[in-house]
Amino acid sequence: MVHEANVKQAAAEKQLKEAQGKIDVLQAEVTALKTLVLTSTPSSPNRQLHPQLQSPGTRGAYKLGHSRNKSASSTFPSSLGKPEPPSGPVQPAAKEEREMDSILYAEFLLWKENPGLERSSAFLSRIYREDIGPCLSFTRSELSQLVQSAVESNSLTIEPVAMSALPVVRASAIECGGPKRCALSGMSHLCQHRIQLGDKGSYYYISPSSRTRIAAVCNFFTYIRYIQQGLVRHNAEQMFSEVMRLRREMTVAKLGFYVTEQS
Repeated sequence: MVHEANVKQAAAEKQLKEAQGKIDVLQAEVTALKTLVLTSTPSSPNRQLHPQLQSPGTRGAYKLGHSRNKSASSTFPSSLGKPEPPSGPVQPAAKEEREMDSILYAEFLLWKENPGLERSSAFLSRIYREDIGPCLSFTRSELSQLVQSAVESNSLTIEPVAMSALPVVRASAIECGGPKRCALSGMSHLCQHRIQLGDKGSYYYISPSSRTRIAAVCNFFTYIRYIQQGLVRHNAEQMFSEVMRLRREMTVAKLGFYVTEQS
């Protein structure tokens, strides 16, 4: 009985020490947060409190909060109640800048005087050559041309595929790809979308990268159609800036980058 009581007492003392350690950690975190809040103002924001203001190379040095293990001694430094100073000097916040290219802007202004979808203009001819063509260039060149024609005529449809109801693709339909093979690239990949060229065309399964590339080109055509129809109420510089942003989307997409939804 005495041994059992001693064991229980030792366990209780251990739990008490762990609880006190956790309380110390929480109090120290509260103190650190108060310090950050009190030293942050709109005119002079605290970069530790606003990670988005830090340069990419310094963000990792400012992390609030600590992983709490059962042993409080391994979770917090000896100087409780004080935030850790950064290991190096604070770098100025990085800001993306853009300089307008005078040649591209002049071509855009000339096209804007009589906006159209013909490739004869210097503006669209350049974008076809530098962005649209490479972005829609896939291994299956014939199908790539059909996709580009459908995008130009605004008759292409992209729709998600219900993964629980994916059909079994027979060998005779292999040119259309399948749930695990992209019809455009020919690469093995889980295809969660499919495209249709026109109202009665066949369905083609496409990979996430192929979908992103097609969608980037579609977004560009949609915007210049809006300009052509007089639906964009921005000045020329704002329109040109949006066109450059859409061109950058096509450039990134043609390199194979795409965004996936996090579960």
